Formats: sequence, structure tokens, C-alpha cells
Amino acid sequence: MVLVDGAGAPLGVHLDSASPAEVKLAEVTLETVRVGHVGPGRPRTRPERLIADKAYDSDPLRERLAERGIELIVPHRRNRKKPATQDGRPLRRYKRRWIVERTNAWLQNFRRLVVRYERSAEIFLGLVHMACAVILLKRVLG
Repeated sequence: MVLVDGAGAPLGVHLDSASPAEVKLAEVTLETVRVGHVGPGRPRTRPERLIADKAYDSDPLRERLAERGIELIVPHRRNRKKPATQDGRPLRRYKRRWIVERTNAWLQNFRRLVVRYERSAEIFLGLVHMACAVILLKRVLG
């Protein structure tokens, strides 16, 4: 799981097995984010909004994030039983989801991550962090 900012820079990474649902990993991934700012103070740990795909359409997740002050922007699944909880206005921001997919494509450029030669999760996570650092350096140095 990778959390990116509006420009596609990786902010947080969480590694888990393939079996848990993405909804259950969303909050754990949010806890890995620490964004510093200019001047004194603690780094930011909460984004204003979280844009995700249909796999994150969950009312309990919406409620937990709303308690933390985070707006969840997710299109509803087609087979949703309960009535819709959001109108189309916030979903206009969903058009920017391609930025996340572009960052995933950047991570796919690292062959060791795609093939996953490492059996150890710690080593693989270290390689993911190194790939994110390379992506950030390329963006800064241009």
C-alpha cells in the first residue's frame, strides 16, 4: 500500500500479505505518514482528504476517518445495498486518481519489486523505501 500526495510523491508505505482487504489496511498505511513543514511544530499526520478506488467503499471506514477529520472520497460500488452517502460534488476530485496509478507505474520500473526475489518482508520493505527515495530524488533533481 502506497499513499501519495497530489503530485505523486510517495508519503507512506505499508507492507502486508495479500490476504487482508485493502479497507483494513488503509488506516495502518495512514499511520506511516509524517509530513514536515517549514518552521517549528510536529509533522502532519492527517491529510484533509483521502481519494481511493471502489475497494475502499466502506461506511465504517468513512466514519472512522471522519472522526479523525479526514474526508474519504470514494465512488460507491455498484452492488452497494445501503443508500449513497455522498453526492457527485466530492467525486469530481476522483478524476485525479491517475496520479496514484502513475506512482504505482513508477514503482513498477524497479524490477526487484515486480518480481519479488526477496523472501524476507523486511528486505522487501527496505527496497520499496529505497525505490520511493529514488522517485523523490528524481522529482527534486528533475
